[in-house]
Amino acid sequence: MEAILTKPQATQLKVSGAEAVIRSLIAENARLIFGYPGGAIMPVYDALYHFQEDVRHVLTRHEQGAIHAAQGYARVTGEVGVVMATSGPGATNLITGIADAMIDSTPLVCITGQVGSHLLGTDAFQETDIISISMPVTKWNHQVTKAEDLPAALAKAFYIARSGRPGPVLIDITKDAQFAEFDFEYKKCQQVRSYKPVPKVAIDQVSKAAELINEAQRPLILFGQGVILGNAEEEFRALVEKTGIPSASTLLGLSALASEHPLNVGMLGMHGNYGPNKLTNECDVLIAIGMRFDDRVTGNLDNYAKQAKVIHFDIDPSEINKNVEVDVAVIGDCKESLNELAKLVNLNSHPNWLDKFRQHDAIEKETVISNELNPSEGDIKMGEVIEQINQITDGDAVLVTDVGQHQMIACRYMKFNKSKSNITSGGLGTMGFCLPAALGAKLGAPKREVVAVIGDGGFQMTIQELGTIFQTQAAVKVVVLNNSFLGMVRQWQQLFFDKRYSSTELINPDFIAIAKGYGIAAKSIDDRGDLQQAIHDMLAFEGSYLLEVKVGKEDNVFPMVPTGASVSDIRLS
Repeated sequence: MEAILTKPQATQLKVSGAEAVIRSLIAENARLIFGYPGGAIMPVYDALYHFQEDVRHVLTRHEQGAIHAAQGYARVTGEVGVVMATSGPGATNLITGIADAMIDSTPLVCITGQVGSHLLGTDAFQETDIISISMPVTKWNHQVTKAEDLPAALAKAFYIARSGRPGPVLIDITKDAQFAEFDFEYKKCQQVRSYKPVPKVAIDQVSKAAELINEAQRPLILFGQGVILGNAEEEFRALVEKTGIPSASTLLGLSALASEHPLNVGMLGMHGNYGPNKLTNECDVLIAIGMRFDDRVTGNLDNYAKQAKVIHFDIDPSEINKNVEVDVAVIGDCKESLNELAKLVNLNSHPNWLDKFRQHDAIEKETVISNELNPSEGDIKMGEVIEQINQITDGDAVLVTDVGQHQMIACRYMKFNKSKSNITSGGLGTMGFCLPAALGAKLGAPKREVVAVIGDGGFQMTIQELGTIFQTQAAVKVVVLNNSFLGMVRQWQQLFFDKRYSSTELINPDFIAIAKGYGIAAKSIDDRGDLQQAIHDMLAFEGSYLLEVKVGKEDNVFPMVPTGASVSDIRLS
């Protein structure tokens, strides 16, 4: 018979492996867990039953929902997200989220149950080799087969997940290790031999960077999520304001610098702003801070910033010269390196150079933005929905998006005043991310307005998490921009495949009926005259709310850098 756990007295030290897991989480101040129980993780869930006052568990409707919720929580709080699942399909259902977290540098600790150690390798019921499966997409993973090894393994997991360049780790625990008892003692991990997560900043490299910046006539800063992960927003803003350098954001860097800051020149990338993309190939010094020169930012590398001296600040040495050859590399914590840089750069401004960005802004506004935000006729535009949200939230909301046209539109037009306000799937581009991530974000920042902007395609990939929103009573505001297409794929089919719309049109269900079935207030509109009031009503509502906005079926997102093209070849139509 399997042991029945009881909550021990404060003086009792002998605990089961399962209870050690929960006590370890408490020691790491991980008081919110997302997960889904099953046979191989059941002893841990039984232990959790006795600690409900200390740890809150959120039961999602699918393991993918659990890990995306943990991602949303981690991204909005800056803390480690925790997710639990059983063996076999429970563990494999986490893989997409783990891969997403790995490429977007999101700190997670994933705990999976496993069959008994004597059954390993026998193809037992719900056995999968999750260690081998997850190895390419985790920062570190480890299988525990002895209960006494659990505290050290979990302490190491939390340390690795949050230190240096953050990322996901996975601890797989056999069922016998969960039942076995041992004398529990928990010590937080402070270091791991041969692992140096924060390289020492080389001051001579900072000096070389400062020299190039001080001599530059047309400098351009590209900033990414590394500024946010390094808690370096203040140091970054101080540097930008002292040097007067125009600064452009990657997708994940959005909100590190306020949208309305006079030196914020917009978003880089395939659907970014006209100026920063076009002028990348005209700057004389390119300063990359906490970004990795992703292909969606650089376009064709053969024609990327060849005229510029390149400076790269990053905590991860493997990113240096990976995609773009640099002239000066400053490796280390950007909070420290930017602070040192600010001491060495001159007080400066670049009015003529900045004016070139404003000239490009005017072109983009006339050609694209005005029609997107203030159309006079036709179907509702995605951009005007975001503009109405801006009017009410005034840049203070947390935006969570899925992947596709709505993502690019929302990230282009949403205003951000506070850091950690843009939560989206960047590197992996995971459809289905938004709804559970918005739940996690709301639970992590309950006092902030969390607005989930999602397409009708991605919405249906994790639509069951409406049930989790209902059960937790999390006041998430969900805006479904419904164009009855897999919009981004359809746009490419229109532009590059002669309008052969192969398997992209959607016949959708009644989203309002589904939401109401989950006990969530909902409304659908398709008339521009109803938009402003509908957005107001949604944001004023005290609980969760779903607003479906039917938008133009064949509207496209511009500007756009075609695949394989140079950033200079960005198209406005």
